[in-house]
Amino acid sequence: MTDPAGGFVPGADRSAAPAPTDLAVPVAGRKLLTTPDGGFPRVGDLPDYTAWVPLGTLDGVPAWAADLDGAEDRPGRGWASLAAELPGPLAALAGRALTVVTWRRTHRWCGACRAELADVPGESARRCPGCDLYVPIRLSPAVLVAITRPGPADRPAELLLVRHAYGPTGMWALVAGFVEAGETLEAAAHREVGEEVGLALDRLTYFGSQPWAMSGPGVLLTGFTATAADAGAEPVVDGRELTEARWFPLDGLPAELPPAYSISRWLIDATVTSARR
Repeated sequence: MTDPAGGFVPGADRSAAPAPTDLAVPVAGRKLLTTPDGGFPRVGDLPDYTAWVPLGTLDGVPAWAADLDGAEDRPGRGWASLAAELPGPLAALAGRALTVVTWRRTHRWCGACRAELADVPGESARRCPGCDLYVPIRLSPAVLVAITRPGPADRPAELLLVRHAYGPTGMWALVAGFVEAGETLEAAAHREVGEEVGLALDRLTYFGSQPWAMSGPGVLLTGFTATAADAGAEPVVDGRELTEARWFPLDGLPAELPPAYSISRWLIDATVTSARR
């Protein structure tokens, strides 16, 4: 699997002021504002009084976010539609902008003593000047698992796909869920699969990860592959989060799969490719 971040390097360096030619990623609500041709503007395209927040660099060029809440009527698009068309590095930049701006908007005040939080230099974090509470951006890790069961010669022959009761309900996706406090990623994968489809797993193997702002700012998806511990077991959906679960032959997957820019699809495609070797 290739690195989806490519030339984007996250950062929080405020030591240098934004230059007019630096990249700008303005955020209005859940929308990223774009130029008329659908691209991102430059810092010099926005008013001088804009409050800039560092995002990192894209191919060595500094990138900055700005919270333009209330400007939703300006041209812009949601992160998901942008990520479907942009190269991986730009999609990662857009997702970080949405995460950082949303976090700053919702973490202005100290939750312990109610004082106004101050930025921590060089970090994506804030600290309370009153009680010294440290408030970093907190990620919400989630797991998703591509589960196969073998056919002849013990090679993967079928892939488990599910339909969720929420979101894009017509899409066939992978079993997924959020990690609980005190839980490892591997334990979460076993638990979610057991809870949602009633299957036990063997050969759980880490695949990769992807920031995923579509599920909410700060969500980090971690992907795994696994085989069903009992090749004859059939999935039993939980009836709450899932409406359907089926084994599909790897040479006969449905058309309604996750988008190509998602780690879910990377897992599915990698599973199919591996079975053909």
